[in-house]
Amino acid sequence: MQRILFLLIFTLMSSLATAQVDLSYYLPEGYTYDPSIPTPKQVLGYEVGEWHVTHDQLVMYMKAVAEASNRVIFEETGRSYEKRPQTLLTISSPANLARLDQIKADRKKLRDPNQNVSIESMPVVMFMGYSVHGNEASGANASLLAAYHFAAANEIEAELENVVLLLDPAINPDGLNRFASWVNSHKSYNLNGDPNGREYNEAWPRGRTNHYWFDLNRDWLPVQHPESRNRVKVFQNWLPNIHLDFHEMGTNSTFFFQPGVPSRTHPLTPDKNFELTEKIGTYHAKALDKIGSLYYNQENYDDFYYGKGSTYPDVQGSIGILFEQASSRGHLQESANGMLSFPFTIRNQFTANLSSYEAAKEMREELNQWMRDFYVGIAEETAADVNKAYIFGSEKDDARSFHLADLILQHDIKVFSLEEDITVNGKDFKKENAYIVPVDQPQYRLIKAMFETRTEFQDSLFYDISAWTYPMAFNLDYMALNSRILNLANVREINKNEFQLKPGQVIGGVGAYQYAMEWTDYYAPKAAYKLMKEGFRVRVANAEFSTPEGKSFGRGTILIDKGETDLSDAAFFQKLQEIASSSTVDIHAISTGYTAGINMGSTFITPLEIPRVALLVENGVDGYEAGEIWHLLDQRIEMPITLLPVDRVSSSVIDRYNVILMPDGNYGSLGKSGASTLRSWAARGNTLVAKGGALRFLAQNEVIDIKFRSVDNDEKGLQKPYAIYRDATGAKVTGGAIFNANLDLTHPLGYGYTDSAIHTFRNDNLFLEPAENPYANPLVYTSNPLASGYLHPSNLPGLQNGSVIQVRGIGRGRVVAFADNMNFRAFWFGTNKLYLNAIFFGQVINGGTTR
Repeated sequence: MQRILFLLIFTLMSSLATAQVDLSYYLPEGYTYDPSIPTPKQVLGYEVGEWHVTHDQLVMYMKAVAEASNRVIFEETGRSYEKRPQTLLTISSPANLARLDQIKADRKKLRDPNQNVSIESMPVVMFMGYSVHGNEASGANASLLAAYHFAAANEIEAELENVVLLLDPAINPDGLNRFASWVNSHKSYNLNGDPNGREYNEAWPRGRTNHYWFDLNRDWLPVQHPESRNRVKVFQNWLPNIHLDFHEMGTNSTFFFQPGVPSRTHPLTPDKNFELTEKIGTYHAKALDKIGSLYYNQENYDDFYYGKGSTYPDVQGSIGILFEQASSRGHLQESANGMLSFPFTIRNQFTANLSSYEAAKEMREELNQWMRDFYVGIAEETAADVNKAYIFGSEKDDARSFHLADLILQHDIKVFSLEEDITVNGKDFKKENAYIVPVDQPQYRLIKAMFETRTEFQDSLFYDISAWTYPMAFNLDYMALNSRILNLANVREINKNEFQLKPGQVIGGVGAYQYAMEWTDYYAPKAAYKLMKEGFRVRVANAEFSTPEGKSFGRGTILIDKGETDLSDAAFFQKLQEIASSSTVDIHAISTGYTAGINMGSTFITPLEIPRVALLVENGVDGYEAGEIWHLLDQRIEMPITLLPVDRVSSSVIDRYNVILMPDGNYGSLGKSGASTLRSWAARGNTLVAKGGALRFLAQNEVIDIKFRSVDNDEKGLQKPYAIYRDATGAKVTGGAIFNANLDLTHPLGYGYTDSAIHTFRNDNLFLEPAENPYANPLVYTSNPLASGYLHPSNLPGLQNGSVIQVRGIGRGRVVAFADNMNFRAFWFGTNKLYLNAIFFGQVINGGTTR
């Protein structure tokens, strides 16, 4: 008996030490499997959970399953930034696979109440998306089991006649591979579980994000990245009934499945969605009970922001379901609930995957009927809405209008361009750069979510942002149209597949006295950088002027001549034409220097030095904000920059740059020595651009004299219920809202803007006191700052008439201080130029205005 007990204990300890199990640990009882379908081990050479699967291995296995099974079709839906394939397995009966186009066409009819469709015979469709956060890897590793089970289990063959499964094994290929490489390269063969180990503490920026350090689970609605556009295309092609979203959470947690907190659901999501989600949840509970796993729901997580994978479907007649598994982060880690092994986390995810399948199978008709009913209801809602369309545009910049129209088109929404200029309530909308979105469409609720402003909420806690009003984010004129105005507009429907920005051109002839480019175009900075890179002389006009022909140019206009290049007039003109075309901006020929306002040799025109930019990264820097800046400069402006680790900041290194960017973060590792180095560098005539925690660091180390506002967020009273503490303190967090601000259009940081009223985005409680020098505050909040979203009343005084941007002088240089994020999640096109102006025009700001 003692020998048997010893063997049992030894076996248990060995299992914990290696966290290795075979396939039987995961697979449900009562199934037999087709031996012609390869197991993960047969393809990968190891058991699921023994190592973290890399993305190339994952794709290799999915291809192997598809080649062996007549139930599976493998396809590549696109590529990530790092050119990894995004893949999709379509799993169903061979008969269904032969008629996929017909199934898709029938599902499209669910969106049209005027179409007849047979609910009784229609297959249910379930999308299974794994590990949109690359370091939440139990999902992607569970996809190996899902692919094997659904391809090989003999007992489900007949069931698949009524089910179509869409399996995306890794929504974030680049992040998943980054994380797998980290944990695998730090794995010991004798596992320890000590959370202090290197395996569990990834290097910056970690594997959660994509190549540019974006959270792809916030990009379902903005669709600013190729991974997102490709997966949204799959969603819109298929209209799945259930949309699974597999995640991980803190190691000391258990397992969460939706629904989330009822009061924190977006008002545009129907109550029926919650009811169906709750019903599906009973299947998860039953399955997790069976294997003895702890779980919970209706806590912590919400369903408010439609940019998440579990919320985006909810406003489209689908049921989005979030799963959150306590993370082992590596292969085995200590937790409050005991040793947490990687295989255990995978098994929970796979179990929830199977329970979702059972729900989809048994609720097939109910789910299809719900999607049908949802869109029948939409038709009734649009008929009752007094607003029949939204119109938006920018008189001076067609790029921002284009990008919003392009965003909307990705969601199977019809967009129309104006065929003639119109004026609505005193606002002019031009045919070249204004668009109309009718609300009488199946995506009515999604359209409302994009355009609405909301400042009152049932709950004061938000898992993510509380506002994303797109015309505000893009800094566009917009308004709702009633039927009378809509009927007066002459419009043309946009073909999404042919929609693109019009190439720019040089307007005028060869050999002009000067050439001028207006700064109002979104891509003017892109063109300016290319012009400087070519060696042309590039100057900025700090005052307005007009040509004898009557063309007016505003502050910030870029003036171009050949400089010291030896190009002929014709060759110079050709190069200008190439840059204008590729940058989608127009460049105008100027025939004389004798222009009205200022002449072409005026002291109000300043030569520009090409920006040599370093972006500080690592060591406490906020990876999201750093990634947003990197993406802006690399993808849109096409400007090469240096990603400079904070620990590389020294005089000998940074003297090669004239602009240093400090995103939000904790810069304590720089210390007083690093702060002194930055101060000396800036004083030599350079530009330091800083936000958030970077400002606190610079102020604490006396690099700049900047003051912060404090607000009274302390809890008052003799006694309050302990139970409300978390909600009461959480309500004071500014998770993400939109604010009204006033911009000085004459300041170099305001160049390119035509309206002083602008909207900014913030998601923190750092408040700036305005500088005593009134010229140092080019952007300030209004006295009534909240435009859209949630703000706790105690935070309002921190914003009212406070600084959004300040410029402080240091010697011959300056620090441009930002309180708000001008580049948020890549969709805040409207404030990108404020940040770009700091990079391009910081060098021309008059020192007297900064002291």
